[in-house]
Amino acid sequence: MKDIKVRRFIREPLVHFLAAGSVLFLLMSQFGSSDSLDRSITINEEEVARLASQWEQTWQRPPSAQQLDSLIRDYIKEEVYVREAMRLGLDVDDPIIRRRLRAKMEFLATAEIQNMEPTDAELQRYYDTKKSLYAAQPAFSFDQQFLGEDENVAQNSMRMLLQGKTPPAQALSVPQSMEDAEWDSVSRQFGDDFANSLRNAPQGKWSGPVRSGFGWHAVRVRKVIAAGTPALSAIRQRVSNDWRAETQSKREAAAYQALLDGYDIRIAKP
Repeated sequence: MKDIKVRRFIREPLVHFLAAGSVLFLLMSQFGSSDSLDRSITINEEEVARLASQWEQTWQRPPSAQQLDSLIRDYIKEEVYVREAMRLGLDVDDPIIRRRLRAKMEFLATAEIQNMEPTDAELQRYYDTKKSLYAAQPAFSFDQQFLGEDENVAQNSMRMLLQGKTPPAQALSVPQSMEDAEWDSVSRQFGDDFANSLRNAPQGKWSGPVRSGFGWHAVRVRKVIAAGTPALSAIRQRVSNDWRAETQSKREAAAYQALLDGYDIRIAKP
């Protein structure tokens, strides 16, 4: 049993990694290394103040002397591990590290825009070119009666309804009436085709059958509120947020292109 445990332990990948790292460390210490890793770690007052400030932001109080010593020891441990990992080349071709470095570069390219506010003139120009994006949706007040999934049955039921008769009841778990419902709200319930049909449906009387994602319906539109474009003052914050997002995207693209222009790119496809 003991031999089995030993063999399992030896086969563990982590054991192989640690063994290889130890051998590499011994060889480098014995014969020297060509790397230029700085093996001195200095914790200055600014660094100690930064560690203490981070603690205080988290716990809403300054650290005790013992806690500060623990923070410093943990920082030293992290620094040693990071430097040794880089010396062993563990940062090379690591997808997680690559994504993190890319994210930092993208942040640097757009950090300036984060807290910028557009001038009134800039915001008005942006809004004037994007008005269609902010147009209000039409809204509808209507009643609907589900006539079933079969079109022929729905046609017969529709004729009965127009003659003042009561068609056979068809159960469906959607609202029978909606009040001042915007187009996208109606679309979520019944589908795009149904919502679009309400735009031109006669008001004040039953019409149909109208198709939805469920089947066929009789529809009575009671009111239509036409779409309109709100004044900039009414949606200023929304427009400002959109301006900032678009400007940030353009800044990042320009910064990347400036860096890319300094590279000679060669692609060999199989």
